[in-house]
Amino acid sequence: MITYIAMLRGINVAGQKKIRMEDLKALFLEMSFANVRTYIQSGNVLFESKETNPVHLAGQIEEKLLAAYGFRVPVVIRTPGELRTAIASLPFLPKEDIDTARLHITFLATQPADEGVRKMSEPDFGHDRFKVTGREVYLYIPAGYGETKLTNAFFEKKLGTTATTRNWNTVNKLVELAN
Repeated sequence: MITYIAMLRGINVAGQKKIRMEDLKALFLEMSFANVRTYIQSGNVLFESKETNPVHLAGQIEEKLLAAYGFRVPVVIRTPGELRTAIASLPFLPKEDIDTARLHITFLATQPADEGVRKMSEPDFGHDRFKVTGREVYLYIPAGYGETKLTNAFFEKKLGTTATTRNWNTVNKLVELAN
């Protein structure tokens, strides 16, 4: 069995697309996943599966969510090892004095095209900074994530792939829970 972390995009935000975590856990158990656990209300699910293709898994979960709730919920999947690599690859620390409460990682469903990444480096985003590395976008947002233009929708439009963002503490906690 392989351990995965499914990150659902856009549930339980501002009262929209509400899914209770106990119901989400039950849905994953119905799909014959093992050792299912959720973390906070933003749609993080740790689970085990024999399936070796995370893209296929994400599609299955999205279909099941659509059937169960009647709305589309994009799903991005990573393994604990991929999250550990993402944490170790953070481009902003320890080189700079950065408040980790202002750090986020946007997880992309697929590898973005180099051309899209190059075009994104042209605009000025003030104090907000980002770096695209593989399927992750590292964000440093000094004024807080609610105040930035560097949102999931922005990255999805510019990079042509599904995106979901987690704060630094959540990413670290998911790795801890997966061990």
